[in-house]
Amino acid sequence: MPEALPPTPLLDDDELDLLDDFLDSERAGEDALDLIGAHGFLVALAVAPREVPATRWVGELFHGEPAFADTAERDTILGLLEHLRDNAMAALERGQLPELPFELTLDGIAPEETPIGDWCAGFMEGVFLDESAWFEADEEAAATLLLPFMALSGLFDDEPDMAEFIRRPADAERLVTQLPELVLDLYLHYRVPPETPKPKPRPKKPAGRGGKRRR
Repeated sequence: MPEALPPTPLLDDDELDLLDDFLDSERAGEDALDLIGAHGFLVALAVAPREVPATRWVGELFHGEPAFADTAERDTILGLLEHLRDNAMAALERGQLPELPFELTLDGIAPEETPIGDWCAGFMEGVFLDESAWFEADEEAAATLLLPFMALSGLFDDEPDMAEFIRRPADAERLVTQLPELVLDLYLHYRVPPETPKPKPRPKKPAGRGGKRRR
């Protein structure tokens, strides 16, 4: 049995560091998503069932207009954000798992107190950006597929059913280790239509007196 391929990095370390520095700076604004949240947000946009205009998702990611130093910095930062999203789309299209920017373990800590919870919260912000598109085709299937992201995000802790879903630490740990696969499952749900039965070929008429000949 062939070994599973390692997850695909969506940006290299230098690019992630550059984004991290900017998003953590005052120029990004105090309400902007940090690197972990932005990563989840952009992966959600890569999965999303329909395209969200850049002007809309950029405004949501920063919750305002960043104070870029100049046009060059603006082009660099926005280019990296688009590059991350596009790389996620390309990896998922090839059936590859995205590399997430954290260790896939909770170590006994509540999800909402870890980068895992921050990433899932960012992912859900990407879902909320065009919520109707995610749920309009098959609300029940979408809710089932999104449930792990919702539960780990900490955004729904006041809902008893959500808390029960990851009540046992082992259940939460299992979901965390499966996050890359769950992202791919969502992508396939929205981007790969179900196979339709192939039409059966019409029975051939025997050659001879029973059939018409083409001239």
